[in-house]
Amino acid sequence: MNFIGIDLGATKIKAGIISENGKIIDKITTDTPAGGEVHAVVNSIGMLVDRLLKTDGITARYIKDIDAEMPDIKGIGIGIPGTCNDEGLVYYAPNLFWNNVSLSELLKEKINIPVFIENDATMAAIGEATCGIAKGVSDCMLITLGTGIGSGIIINNDVYSGSHGIGGEIGHMIVGENFYDCNCGNNGCLETFSSATALIKYTKRLLKDADNNLIYGSRLFKKINGDMDLLDGKLIFDCAKKGDLIAAEAVDRLVKYLAIGIGNIINILDPEMIIIGGGISKAGDYLIDKLNREIPQNIWLKSMNLTKIVRASLGNDAGIIGSAMHAGSKLDI
Repeated sequence: MNFIGIDLGATKIKAGIISENGKIIDKITTDTPAGGEVHAVVNSIGMLVDRLLKTDGITARYIKDIDAEMPDIKGIGIGIPGTCNDEGLVYYAPNLFWNNVSLSELLKEKINIPVFIENDATMAAIGEATCGIAKGVSDCMLITLGTGIGSGIIINNDVYSGSHGIGGEIGHMIVGENFYDCNCGNNGCLETFSSATALIKYTKRLLKDADNNLIYGSRLFKKINGDMDLLDGKLIFDCAKKGDLIAAEAVDRLVKYLAIGIGNIINILDPEMIIIGGGISKAGDYLIDKLNREIPQNIWLKSMNLTKIVRASLGNDAGIIGSAMHAGSKLDI
């Protein structure tokens, strides 16, 4: 028995056939259509499913009168970069420029297999909770640190997304006053302090304001040869690890506010484990160690500093694995 998991991103769509115990049987990737045009995205998802099933464009006729041998696919899970409800209505997906898109209804015209839609970070959390580092943990949270900040919450082995499907957005928790507004319109969102985008913005500000002695002694400045467009999160972390003062200040700021956000989550939910994923998590133990030093300052009962802070284990496959596992749970198979 197998399922298909799909991770719909702003630039790539990843899909895979996943066994009921979370093993990847096959996987493929394609570019997300420019601008996230809805029908083009739906067509791309249909094409990926066709290719996985090797049906040459007959997915919509996935019924008994097909003679070709195909994988036993019971359901499809799709992680979307936004908020949605259980009926597959995408309320808002900013990076795709979607508002109130009935994705499940549109996919029914292409795919005659049950489809279940959920937030992409939530799908990744399901992946880690069922097949990754949080397997066997009933209460956990995944935080993805990338262009933005995503999050998925598992409570008592069930996904938590609130009464209206829009809960669990730790990236939009207000943690302080910032020098620029979030894309959501608010000021002070965690995403504007601790995402890769925020790290780069703040580093640029530091480089711009630094005196000449500090700039010309900076390993980071030499690496980019003064071209701010060459800055990325990995380079900033790498230079911070080697003692660059500007990079270290930027990283410490990211960690400070992320620890505030995580401390708030611990105070409210008391999860057993918080998992750090996304591109920034590749900083590894350097980041986790810093968080473990900073977080205790932000929890109210310091003698109960018991939540484990760990790095995600499934990498880029967490989304497709979690999406497939989610489909299986919805079908109660």
